[in-house]
Amino acid sequence: MSRVALSVAGLRYTYPDGREALRGIDLEVGVGQKVAILGPNGAGKTTLALHLNGIHEALAGTVTVGSLELRPESVGEIRRRVGLVFQDPDDQLFMPTVAADVAFGPANLGLVGEELEARVAEALAAVEALSLADRAPHHLSGGERRRVAIATVLAMRPDLLVLDEPTSGLDPAGRRELIATLQSLEMTQLVVTHDLPFALELCDRALILDGGVVVANGQTQKLLSNPDLLAAHRLEMPFGFVGFG
Repeated sequence: MSRVALSVAGLRYTYPDGREALRGIDLEVGVGQKVAILGPNGAGKTTLALHLNGIHEALAGTVTVGSLELRPESVGEIRRRVGLVFQDPDDQLFMPTVAADVAFGPANLGLVGEELEARVAEALAAVEALSLADRAPHHLSGGERRRVAIATVLAMRPDLLVLDEPTSGLDPAGRRELIATLQSLEMTQLVVTHDLPFALELCDRALILDGGVVVANGQTQKLLSNPDLLAAHRLEMPFGFVGFG
């Protein structure tokens, strides 16, 4: 691997109730890679994602984005570099219009006027949502809200895009539009998902988490064509799936 976008080493995290969610996660992602994080409910997938921009603070271990290690003094810059798209777009969309939502982050960085307008247009164009700029987010379809939520993150020009269950609640057309959007983005992506065909189509590489540890790491197609591996970790392809060839 030539250039490293993300390095996680020995990451451990225990919830206040004593449940150990991460038990020594090691992970390295190269620049430009699209990597799926798979696993059963409670495996630690979302907990891992929330560590990558400092929402959760690790009990032990390190998170490094590019050459910058996540520390209290670097968390602001890490949050600019790591764009986290939550499972529910409504957690990120709270302004009266789409344009205002996308402008919120850059405006807090100090951008104003034409520079801010250009940043908003750039982010919306990246997800083919320029026509939605003046719409109210709560009037959009699920797929449109998902793309706008991604635009709010892209407006910060992150180095790494982290998505938590991005196909949740989408109809087939919205899911297809989302895949096309993510495929068009030439940036490093880490995708937490239960949607195995989605992972297969978008990501060349996948990790399986279970019990807070990485139990498999390799080519997505190879992992997902191993029925014994999937069954051991409560994963399965949809009935009748014919995507392998």
